[in-house]
Amino acid sequence: MKIAIGCDHGGLLLKDVILPLLAELGHEVYDQGTDSPVSVDYPHYAKAVCHLVANEACDLGILICGTGIGMSMAANRNKKIRAALCTDMYSARMSREHNNANVLCLGARVIGPGLAEEIVRTWLATAFAGERHLRRIEMF
Repeated sequence: MKIAIGCDHGGLLLKDVILPLLAELGHEVYDQGTDSPVSVDYPHYAKAVCHLVANEACDLGILICGTGIGMSMAANRNKKIRAALCTDMYSARMSREHNNANVLCLGARVIGPGLAEEIVRTWLATAFAGERHLRRIEMF
């Protein structure tokens, strides 16, 4: 699977944990930055990742900032994006199963690296259930 990933300075350390996990799971990763702890504006990275997902160059996206809130708000401005801010495995599973989320947002200052890895594993392993959930998504 092709996965776009991006972060701001607040999410850099967590991105560095998630990148090897994605490689281990066999995914093709498109890293949109940032690669520096210098303060940057998160909307640039959200737009870059969402552009790849919305235009189907990537199947899914992952965005990381300090809380995940800014990234999720920026990502959801794109009409083709269904970004979910997840802080636990249940939310990760339901965001895919019921909402067919195509971008996962994580807060590096909210969750630790171990939990983040489990959230990513759960999110990537969960398929969309379709049926009544598809009807609801089409109402957006």
